Amino acid sequence: MLILLPPSEGKSAPESGPTLDLGNLSFPELTEARSRVLTALTRLCSGSVTKAATTLGLGPTQHGEVDANTRLDQEPCAPAIEVYTGVLYEALDAESLTRAARTRLDQQVAIASGLWGMLRPSDAIPSYRLSGGVTLPRLGKLSSVWRGHITGLLAACDDLIVDMRSGTYVALGPLPDSAAGRAVTIRVLTERKGRRTVVSHHNKATKGLAARSLAQSRRRATTIDDLMDILSDAGHEVELSPPARGAVQVLDVILRA
Repeated sequence: MLILLPPSEGKSAPESGPTLDLGNLSFPELTEARSRVLTALTRLCSGSVTKAATTLGLGPTQHGEVDANTRLDQEPCAPAIEVYTGVLYEALDAESLTRAARTRLDQQVAIASGLWGMLRPSDAIPSYRLSGGVTLPRLGKLSSVWRGHITGLLAACDDLIVDMRSGTYVALGPLPDSAAGRAVTIRVLTERKGRRTVVSHHNKATKGLAARSLAQSRRRATTIDDLMDILSDAGHEVELSPPARGAVQVLDVILRA
């Protein structure tokens, strides 16, 4: 099983650790593209702070993150699962997992990233600022940089794919047509008085809890039915939406108000 997670805007900057080594990151097929994105980001942030902040979508109080982006190859690194600190990762709470569950998490999860493409949770990275929807000068849209690489990796994956990415990060590497039948997109819905609506507030937290449940399970999900059984046994209410012809199926996680 391959669980695809988005990154988070919120990050914890490591105080100590090794410096960045692109050659040691998982998915070595992405090394060349990572180097190009890193170079373009560093070049942007080494120039006008105002221009860089505008390009990166940062406010006046976040200009320090522009400066930090100029020395990412010198900053201390920590496992990605510890660097990302947003709502999803708080709910996932990897630090409290058993050693066996943490190993399963690292084997099963791939984290999407505008800078790194895809990472395993144990990959050592610095804190950085680069959202997936950014267009970098001289390089272009990050979706154009990553799409072929990431979709190619997903096409070569024979495992069940569980896609929990947000739209911005799906655009970096959409699921290939060949994944239909062996992939599912997770959607979080709230049901109130028989009416279902897409969740915004609890969406990330629910996906984090679902990823945690999958890491904690000793069962290996090889089919969508297996996935549903594991999540149901963990207390999640799940329902498979009728599939469009030839499309990747959607698995709804239902929250009852």
